[in-house]
Amino acid sequence: MKRFLQVAAMVLVLAGCARTAPEESLRRTIGEVQTAIEERDAGAVADGIAQDFIGPGGMDRKAAQRLAAVVFLQNRKVGVTLGPLDIKLQPGGATVKCTAALTGGDSALLPTSGQVYDVTSTWRQDGDDWELVSAEWEPRL
Repeated sequence: MKRFLQVAAMVLVLAGCARTAPEESLRRTIGEVQTAIEERDAGAVADGIAQDFIGPGGMDRKAAQRLAAVVFLQNRKVGVTLGPLDIKLQPGGATVKCTAALTGGDSALLPTSGQVYDVTSTWRQDGDDWELVSAEWEPRL
């Protein structure tokens, strides 16, 4: 029994040193983008977007950053709530589908606007880093 516990402890230590699983690092990146939106930080949002990003209607990276900046100027508080992430990993990238509830306003208590979207995004992996390559969103309600 003692030997088993030693081996189990060694496996846990080695697992802690192992490289982060791709899905885990992608989830962390998505969380960082969500935090950047909630902190109204257009620069940090843009940091997660690929230079060759393509969004709805041919939106490029600069247009996505400008859209975020406009939303942040119009809303003192911005909220993002993501539904479960449906992640499909493929070599060098992933597709993520989810619902996203976005809220905004100037009130400290209640948002004055909100919308739920169905979102499909494509991500490219470079080591443990991920960047958003494309995104499409459709209003759900």
